[in-house]
Amino acid sequence: MTPAPTSTRSTSAAAPSVVALHVHPVKSLAGVSVDAWPVDARGLVGDRHWAVVDTVGDKITAREARVMLGLRAVPLGDRAGAGIRLTDLTGDDDGDPLEVAAPVDGEPVAVGFSGMPVARAAGAVADEWLARRLGRPVRLVWQGEEHERPVRPEYGGRDGDRNSLSDAAPVHVTTEASLARLNDWVLEGARQRGEPAPDPLGHDRFRPNVVVAGGAPFAEDAWGAVSVGGVAFRTTMVTDRCVMTTVDRDTLEGSKEPIRTLARHRRWEGATWFGVRLTPVLPVPDGAVVRVGDPVVG
Repeated sequence: MTPAPTSTRSTSAAAPSVVALHVHPVKSLAGVSVDAWPVDARGLVGDRHWAVVDTVGDKITAREARVMLGLRAVPLGDRAGAGIRLTDLTGDDDGDPLEVAAPVDGEPVAVGFSGMPVARAAGAVADEWLARRLGRPVRLVWQGEEHERPVRPEYGGRDGDRNSLSDAAPVHVTTEASLARLNDWVLEGARQRGEPAPDPLGHDRFRPNVVVAGGAPFAEDAWGAVSVGGVAFRTTMVTDRCVMTTVDRDTLEGSKEPIRTLARHRRWEGATWFGVRLTPVLPVPDGAVVRVGDPVVG
């Protein structure tokens, strides 16, 4: 349900537009591709409003448990408070998919998300489903409407900005031109090392919400205010990349790419960078929706 890897062509004269949308209800789990999705103050409705935590409330992500990338969460609707369906994509499934209702009256659980110390517990059935696959006791928690989490000022946040359980800001964008340039660099490096040509990387390595075609490579670095189909957003930061990007989404095997190549071409402030994070400009109009095909105007 992820887009195919892009061509290695490095530039495009076409006006920028949305070519793919992705919703990831549970932090670090696989999500789904959609043709259109509503937007609220926390980004795409329901995106990254759930998370897996350990028994003391610290978040667990695919950085340390890559099997999470082999589990999928499908939203059961495009409204705030919709439930999810959990499925196992690894081929080692020992049970049926599980539907989980949003725990609007669930037990409050202390969690370690910056600026949001409490979430609601999804319940023992969901906890056990996940624990069997992660091999350790875990809890599934949900960010309810009453749980405010700011976009931190050091990540470009302003007063009133609201975040989901995303790392830094609610909407993550990658572009086909930048991915094509990155794949060119990866191929160039392989040739210099005398290695076989690698398969091109896909956008799924970076888990974006929005994929944009058109424009020059890394033009998004300089975005400030940007409109997607008439919905206003503001860029908060270029996205620093972690080891999660080195895991193949089909095999769950790790490698050196793309971090090795980004470290050569896109390294500053002690990190590697690819993609940008956006936050909606407030107030978000009622009925705001982004769609595949929408123009992206900076």
